[in-house]
Amino acid sequence: MTRGAGAESFRARTHKRLHRVRVAMRKAGVDYFRGDGSDWLALAVLLAAVPAIAGGTLWHPQWIAPAALALPIFAGGLLLRPANLLVLYAASAAALIVEAALFGPYDEGPDRITPGTVLVVAAVGLSGLLVAQFRSRVGVPWRRGGTMLFDLRERIRVQSKLPELPAGWHREMALRPAGGQSFSGDFVVASRTQGGNILEVVLTDVSGKGMDAASRALLLSGAFGGLLGSLPPHGFLPAANGYLLRQDWQEGFATSVHLVLDLESGDYELFSAGHLPALQLSAGTGRWEEKAGEGPLLGVYDGAQFDPVKGTLRPGDVLMLFTDGLVEAADRDIAEGIDRLTGEAERYVHTGFTGAAWHLIEAVAKDVNDDRALLLISRDG
Repeated sequence: MTRGAGAESFRARTHKRLHRVRVAMRKAGVDYFRGDGSDWLALAVLLAAVPAIAGGTLWHPQWIAPAALALPIFAGGLLLRPANLLVLYAASAAALIVEAALFGPYDEGPDRITPGTVLVVAAVGLSGLLVAQFRSRVGVPWRRGGTMLFDLRERIRVQSKLPELPAGWHREMALRPAGGQSFSGDFVVASRTQGGNILEVVLTDVSGKGMDAASRALLLSGAFGGLLGSLPPHGFLPAANGYLLRQDWQEGFATSVHLVLDLESGDYELFSAGHLPALQLSAGTGRWEEKAGEGPLLGVYDGAQFDPVKGTLRPGDVLMLFTDGLVEAADRDIAEGIDRLTGEAERYVHTGFTGAAWHLIEAVAKDVNDDRALLLISRDG
């Protein structure tokens, strides 16, 4: 066999393999889109419900109204693909026609089908079709799509879980999304590195809030979690900055603070990317001190430098990291918000900071329409 024939044979085999891969991917996509199976079972059940409801309307109109046909139509909008949904609509329309023909003109009695009944069923049908088309466009699985947002929320929650600390240390975090939503643009990633002696924590505030920032927060939390511990501390924020720049988002910036804490000595470094300063309570003086590293926002320009601030957590000291939603408001500046936060935190100096994170958010930023996150790390006295 000549070299040209061998190359041609190789290209043919490669083409066949690629074709099989594309077919498999297409089938897998269809299976995923249908929710691990066809929606024919749901269609059959809903189609059977239509004559059952119509028969009940004819048999006992005082108990089953003609507008009850809106129920399978509504369920179809949540379960069926648009093409099968139209089949259900056709069956429902036929049932209404049969009911109207058997009942007679609507003005002959209270059990007759009125134009209002038709309008209600039609409005529900239009709403269901819009929902089905939206689900088709975004590719949400038909029968399991209801759990997708829940899964995303739980993934962010698990990624934000703080590791256990050795005896003598306490940590806790509270996160409150804007508007009571389940998703937030604030997130935390944390890990114990170097044999567990070093605690690294990154608190990030993505541009936007609530659902608008949730998708970016989910992507960044996964990426930052992979970077954390894989790079030396001084290399984390530059790598995170480069990652954001490569995403080329329209609103691609974020603020972030990176804490590197030695759990044996209590020494720490705090790197900041345009983030608010941390607050440290000194048990010796009883005063709160601002700790601010120097660095620009993430995702603004390449080659940014991030210079840390150093400190030490001694027995009885507390370090508090937070996002701007906790201290910033339209009717006050950030300095006033920080003063209010430290004033509320004074209540826990003598009783301990266990459970304080959630209560501090409730006290200083309960009804703020912004994402709020608060992280507390304390060393027992």
